Amino acid sequence: MTTSYSTDVVAWASEQARLIRAGRFDLLDLEHIAEEIEDVGKSEQRELANRMAVLLAHLLKWQFQPERQGNSWRNTIRAQRKEVGYLLDEAPSLRTKLDEARWLDMVWSKAIAQAGDETGLESWPEVMPWVMGDEVLNPDWLPSID
Repeated sequence: MTTSYSTDVVAWASEQARLIRAGRFDLLDLEHIAEEIEDVGKSEQRELANRMAVLLAHLLKWQFQPERQGNSWRNTIRAQRKEVGYLLDEAPSLRTKLDEARWLDMVWSKAIAQAGDETGLESWPEVMPWVMGDEVLNPDWLPSID
């Protein structure tokens, strides 16, 4: 191995790929390869959390600022739902996150913070009041004021 993982991760990755293709498994940096593989999963989880937070923030704005509803918000909601759908199609194991209370709480907190920053409003539901599959991810559903 000529390139250190800690010195240049991009060059290291290219070198590791060349070694794998050449069948030189004895020269692989297995510990760092394992870390990188795990990081791919973490990256996908972060992407899902970020997409969901944006989606939920816009659903909150839609519900709590009906006078400002417009195509921009509707388009963001539609786009985030599609992106979440793509992520779940590419990595079906991520669907389990949608049922994890701790994960949902974290995403909901991010959504509330984002919606608060963007609207100036301070009063939000403590827990997500919507059903994930039937409402949040349903392309035909938008929240209304109760």
